[in-house]
Amino acid sequence: MEFINLLPENCIAHILSLTTPRDVCRSSIVSPIFRLAADSNVVWEKFLPLDYRDIISRLCSPVASYSSMKELYFHLCNPVRIDDGKMTFSLEKSSGKKCYMISPTELSITWDNEPMHWTWKSIPQSRYNFYICT
Repeated sequence: MEFINLLPENCIAHILSLTTPRDVCRSSIVSPIFRLAADSNVVWEKFLPLDYRDIISRLCSPVASYSSMKELYFHLCNPVRIDDGKMTFSLEKSSGKKCYMISPTELSITWDNEPMHWTWKSIPQSRYNFYICT
């Protein structure tokens, strides 16, 4: 283990970027050099989706500012509204996989405007303030 600490920080950061966010967080307790590498923007930018800049541009409430890619990553692990509030986006914390939740009004539902088949009911505590009742 002592030999691995002789590697340059950027080399360790590159190795960590080939793992998962969970592994990087766990490895940060191995040694001070691992902690530095685990906080590297190089590592956390690899875990962000390739289109993260586009996703950020679609946020309803812009990200104020983030001091690091790690901070941005963890910010996006909490659901954020995008596309004028018609969807929410988040990253799955341990893997970085993208998660989308679509408002029911954005779905194409046969006869959705026919009261005989569908009724939209408002629920104030709902994420999108309504649900579909058949």
